Amino acid sequence: MLLHARKSNRWVSRYLKSRRCLGLAFGRGANAAPGASRAASWVARIACIALAFIGTTADRLVGEELFPDANWQQAAPADVEMEVAQLHQARDYALTGGGAGLVIRHGRVAMAWGDVKKKFDLKSSSKSIGVTCLGLAIADGKLRLDDPVRRHLPTLGVPPAANVDTGWLERITIRQLATQTAGFAKPGGFEPLLFEPGTAWHYSDGGPNWLADCVTTVYRQDLQTLMFARVLAPIGVSDKDLHWRKHAYRPSTLNGVPRREFGSGVHANVDAMARLGLLYLHRGRWRDRQLLPEEFVDLATSPFPGGDRLPEFNADHEAKTEWSNRYGDASAHYGLLWWNNADRTLARVPADAYWSWGLYDSLIVVIPSLDVVVARAGGSWKREPRAAHYDVLRPFLEPIVQSVSVNDAPRPRSAEMLGIKWSPRESIVRLAKGSDNWPTTWADDDQLYTAYGDGWGFTPMTEKKLSLGLARVSGMPLRLTGTNLRSESLEQKGQGAEGRKASGIVCVDGTFYMLIRNAGNSQLVWSKDRGATWTWADWKFATSFGCPTFVNYGRNYRGAPDRNLYVVSADSDSAYQPADCFVMARAPVDRVTEQAGWEFFSGDVQRPAWSPRVEDRTPIFRHAGACYRSGITFNAGLGRYLWCQTLPDSQDSRGPRFEGGFGVYESRRLEGPWSTVFFTRHWDVGPGETSRFPAKWISADGRKAHLLFSGDDCFSVRQAEFIMSRP
Repeated sequence: MLLHARKSNRWVSRYLKSRRCLGLAFGRGANAAPGASRAASWVARIACIALAFIGTTADRLVGEELFPDANWQQAAPADVEMEVAQLHQARDYALTGGGAGLVIRHGRVAMAWGDVKKKFDLKSSSKSIGVTCLGLAIADGKLRLDDPVRRHLPTLGVPPAANVDTGWLERITIRQLATQTAGFAKPGGFEPLLFEPGTAWHYSDGGPNWLADCVTTVYRQDLQTLMFARVLAPIGVSDKDLHWRKHAYRPSTLNGVPRREFGSGVHANVDAMARLGLLYLHRGRWRDRQLLPEEFVDLATSPFPGGDRLPEFNADHEAKTEWSNRYGDASAHYGLLWWNNADRTLARVPADAYWSWGLYDSLIVVIPSLDVVVARAGGSWKREPRAAHYDVLRPFLEPIVQSVSVNDAPRPRSAEMLGIKWSPRESIVRLAKGSDNWPTTWADDDQLYTAYGDGWGFTPMTEKKLSLGLARVSGMPLRLTGTNLRSESLEQKGQGAEGRKASGIVCVDGTFYMLIRNAGNSQLVWSKDRGATWTWADWKFATSFGCPTFVNYGRNYRGAPDRNLYVVSADSDSAYQPADCFVMARAPVDRVTEQAGWEFFSGDVQRPAWSPRVEDRTPIFRHAGACYRSGITFNAGLGRYLWCQTLPDSQDSRGPRFEGGFGVYESRRLEGPWSTVFFTRHWDVGPGETSRFPAKWISADGRKAHLLFSGDDCFSVRQAEFIMSRP
C-alpha cells in the first residue's frame, strides 16, 4: 500500500508540474489571461481529489491499467467495486432516450446496454473528438494556443465581409476558438461576429469550424485521415466504428483538401466513444504510446483561465445588447471544447469529471478520480421547464458516482442482497412539512404510529411548534393520511437539543413504548391507551444510549424471535455526537419498565453474551466517527434485519435532512455479521436525520419496501426494490 501511495503521489506531482508548465508549453507567459490564479485554484482542487483516492483508484491507475484489444474485458459490477442497483438506475434513465451505452471501470466493461456497435450521429460531441486534432497540432509544433488564427488561416471570418469591418479578426486566437469566446454566431457556416473576442462566452458551431479549417490548413490533410492515423487506429477504432461526414455548411474542400467540421459531423458507436474516453482518462497515453500531450488533455478538460468572469451571450437573441444564462455559467466549467464539473455545479459528481456533450445527449464522460469512463448515445432525455443546463445529466451521472461510493462502506457487500433500486426522486411522497424524526411502529389496530420533532406535524397542524408530538398514519404509500394525536402527558417543547424528542417507538401487545432522547441521556415512556396518556419511567439510560431506537417487527410485534424488546444506539451520550460503534440492549416485555430488567450485549458474533452492567457493553457494528442515528426493521419475507444508518456529515449547513448519505445493512441476527446492501455519501436527495423501512410497507416476499425518512424536513416516503442475487 505504501508503494502504491508513493506512486500515486508521484502521479500527482507530475500532474502539478505539468500544470505549472502549461504557460510555457501552450504559449501563456507574462501576458497570462486574467483569472489565471483562479485556474490555479482548480488545479489544486483536482490535485486534492487525486490525493484523496490514492488508497483505491490510484493503485489501479499506476499498477493495474487495462486497455481493450479488439474487445473489452468484461466484469461483474462487484468485481470493479460498483453497485449494480445504481448502474441499473443510470441505465434505465439513459434508455428513456433509447440508444446504447457502456460503463467502464478499471478498463473493464461493468455495464452495457443497446447495440454498442451501432453508429449514432454524435452532433456536438464531435467538438470534443475534433479538438483532439488540435492536440496533435500542438504536439507537432504547428500551432500554439495563443497564436493569432490569421497567422495560419488568413481567410478567418470571411465571408461575411462585415466581419472585417469590426477590426476584431486579427485578434482572434486559437484558444478563443477552442473556448467559445471568439464571438462567432451559433450556426456552422460563415457566421458574423457578435461581440469583441474574449469578452463573452457563446456556444457556437461557427467558431469551432474555423478551428477545424485552421488545423486542416496547417496539416494540408483531411482531418479524418489524420485522426485515424495518429489516434483512432492505435486505440482500436476502425472506419466501421466511426466516420466523419463531409462539411454540411461550407464547401466540401479547403484548398483541395476534404473539409471536416468540429461543430458536428462525427458518427460513431459507443465502443469507439469509450476508447477515446479511456485515452483521455490516461492523459493521452494508450499503453506505452503517448498519442496526445498530457498537458493538452489537462488543459482541454479544465476550465479556461478567466472564464468564470465572462458573461454568456444570449443564444436566443443574436444581439450584443442581449445576455442570458441559458448554459448555466458555462464559461466557468468549459475547457477546450469539453464540458467539466470543476465548479461543482453537479454537487454529487466529482469536480474532476468532464464530458463531451451533443444534441440527443451523446456523451463521453470521464471521471479520473473514480477511474470511470462512460459512453452513451441515442435520443434526447426529457427536460423540465426552466431546468438548469446540467440538470438533465443528474439522473444519469449521480447514480454512476453513487455506484462507486459503496466501496467506502464499513461492511462487506451482501452476497444475497446486491443493492436497492430507488424510485425516481420525483415520486417521493412528502407530508408534514417542517417536521422531522419519525420513529414508527405497526400497532395492533393495523395503523402506523409515529412521533415528530421540531415541527407542527400533519395538516391540520398544531398551533404551536412541538419538540415531541405523536401522530397516526393510515393507508399505504401513495395513499397516506397523517393525523396528529394530542397528549398533554407526552408533548414537549424546545428547539433542537433543548427539547426532548422521540428516537424510538414500538407496539407490543397493544402497549406503546417510546424512547426519549435529549433527556440525559435517554428515558422510557409508555402508553396503554394508544397514546392518549403516557407514563414516564423514574430512571434513565445515563451511560451511552444517547439516541436509542427499538428494533421493530410486524404488526403488534408479530414475528419477533422471543419476548424481549431490543434497542440499539450509537455508543454516545448525545444524539448530536457521532460515535465509533453501535451498542445494543434488551429487556423482557414484562420487565421493560424496570431499570433492573435491562441487560446489555457484551459478547461478539461468535459468542453472544449479555450483561446487566452497561459498562460491559460491546459493539455490534463499527464505523469510526460515523455511527449516528438509525432505524432497524425485521424483513420477514427475506428473514433479515434491515438497518438504516444516517451518516453525520453533510455539505449543507442544515445537515443530512437536506444533503448527505446513509447506509442500509442486512443480517440474519442482530449481533451480526452485517453486510452492506446500499451505501452512499451523497444520496440524490437529503436522506434525513433518521430512516427506516416500516414493516407494514414491506411486501410479503420482502423484495419491495418503502423507506420512511426525514429528508427535506418532512415525512418522506420513497419506494425501494431490493436487487437479489437469486430470482
